[in-house]
Amino acid sequence: MHPYVILCLDDDAEILAQLERELAAFSSSFDIVCIDNVSSATVTLSELHQQGRQVALFICDHDLGEDNGVDLLINIDNQPASAGARTILLNDQAQIEVIMQAVNEGRLNYCMTKPWEPDQMIMTARKELTHYVLKHNADDLLKFCNVLDQRRLLDAHIENRLASYRHGFIESAIRTSDDELAQQLFNELTDYFDHNDENHAFRSYSEDHLLTHEGQPNSFLWFVVDGEVALLKRDETGASHEVARLGKGSLIGGMSFVTGDVSFSTGITLQPTNVIKLNRALFGKVMQARNDLLPLFTSYLLRHFNRRLKRSITTEVKLQQTLKSLELAHKQLIEREKMAMLGQLVAGVAHELNNPVSAILRNSDTLKDSIGELINTELNDTAKEQANQIMAEALLSRPMSTADARQRAKAIEPMIGDRTLARKAVNMGFDNPTDIRTWMNTLDTGFEKTLMQWDMFYQAGSLLRSTSVCAQRIADMVKSLKTYARQDDETMRDVDIHEGIEDTLVMFENQLKRLKVVRDYGDLRDVRCMPIALQQVWTNLVSNALDAVDSDGEIHVTTRETVYQSRKAVKVTVRDNGSGIPETIKNKIFELNYTTKREGHFGLGIGLSVCRQIVEHHGGKIEVASSSGEFTAMTVTLPYTPLFAASKEEK
Repeated sequence: MHPYVILCLDDDAEILAQLERELAAFSSSFDIVCIDNVSSATVTLSELHQQGRQVALFICDHDLGEDNGVDLLINIDNQPASAGARTILLNDQAQIEVIMQAVNEGRLNYCMTKPWEPDQMIMTARKELTHYVLKHNADDLLKFCNVLDQRRLLDAHIENRLASYRHGFIESAIRTSDDELAQQLFNELTDYFDHNDENHAFRSYSEDHLLTHEGQPNSFLWFVVDGEVALLKRDETGASHEVARLGKGSLIGGMSFVTGDVSFSTGITLQPTNVIKLNRALFGKVMQARNDLLPLFTSYLLRHFNRRLKRSITTEVKLQQTLKSLELAHKQLIEREKMAMLGQLVAGVAHELNNPVSAILRNSDTLKDSIGELINTELNDTAKEQANQIMAEALLSRPMSTADARQRAKAIEPMIGDRTLARKAVNMGFDNPTDIRTWMNTLDTGFEKTLMQWDMFYQAGSLLRSTSVCAQRIADMVKSLKTYARQDDETMRDVDIHEGIEDTLVMFENQLKRLKVVRDYGDLRDVRCMPIALQQVWTNLVSNALDAVDSDGEIHVTTRETVYQSRKAVKVTVRDNGSGIPETIKNKIFELNYTTKREGHFGLGIGLSVCRQIVEHHGGKIEVASSSGEFTAMTVTLPYTPLFAASKEEK
């Protein structure tokens, strides 16, 4: 059963049979329903509405015996299941008055006289169905390409995707001119290769040096520093024509370099030319080392392709087939590059949103189950006031290390008489011996029951705080899809780094219940940082640790003060006793698109690459220590105040 229907109405059984045969070409995407009277058509429309299905094309005969098919066609929008449907009116002969009646009402899309020509019905139906799908199902055009107008649908799909990508990713660079963008890219590449040019990326070529060869494989990208390069294209006779001249700031070999296809044109120097030459390995190394180059390069590459597309339209090669091939190649290349980048951005954000959304849903379910019990809890006025205070403090509670919590619970356990109750009392901040004695005297035998009731208020406050933290995290991440790549939108401020770690652990609380989690927090002062960005780091590290351990696993979170590059710093270590990382791949885990997650675990291969970029942006470093089958320890070192933040404050 398909969501869209082709509804045919005619009182001639032979016509209906013919329609069903000819329209069978669309049966893979549309259900074909044939009816011989208006009454049955009305019932069918009602049933389709109840099923949530829509009529995409309505084919109706003008004369249905006692009924008038034109009236039903004119009023087709009044039925919810057929509102907006395309319409074809069938006539036994060309009757102007019938046609004009439908035209005047604005609901006739096509009129066809019986008997129609061979393939006329199929061609008309394909055109009308394509029009309907473009208007009503723009987000899923590709599924109709096999039966409708493939070219129109593909063009619309490409334009829709390109518009979405441009709006979401390159708008930030839209006001920068081509020359400025090229200069930025050149400066960044020069700065990198001034210290890392063992591959001799800077090259000087004489006149008539061949860079790319049409139809041959190409694995290099040339950025023209100065000089001039001609692009040549062969026509059907094999003669070469100059289709473009590229100078300073241009890219040579971009299309074949990105897509892996053979070179589309031949590039040859017209004068002594200096270039920066990159192969795929070197390109990946540069982008890995300088993550800020990725959006810059992508924006420039898209502009470069756009200029190439415009240039191809005005090329001197007049062969129509060559022009069409150039346009199609450009569109395909833009789509591939754009979709790859957009997919990483959207998937990265979706991956980061998953944990806080899950935590909010889990907290909501728990609160829904316990709210009635909280409301109906019977407490005297004094105990009720204490319960409200415990809930209020839970909303503002600060993280406590496991060792500290255990020590405090052990101290009051003899007074309370139960280890579990003692731990609950510590969690809710009710561990002062004097207060405990006072309440025990006041409540007498009801003390344990009241303590359990207070714990419900504490849990409610803790869940509300977790929900608030997760909601704020979602709001901050949704604010910009490029948060994973750059954190420029967030301001630097002094925060307790334990709060961010603890908030992350709260979001994973449901998964951590099956494990032993040890918090070993040192005595640290506030760190100047971008807390939302760092929370993304903690989220990735904890998520990776969870994926690495089995049901009896352990995760240790340790914080200590240290010295890094002659400055006081914070060291955060997330260690698990899971499967570990083989030595052979340990140096690859920070590469983009590389994942070590086991089968059945979602992994994009961008998490650790993002973590390293965020940490380095804070002036720190991230390291891994691991032994296969034994443990993995990820250590993040952050200075208390990043150098770039200190320099901004001095100004």
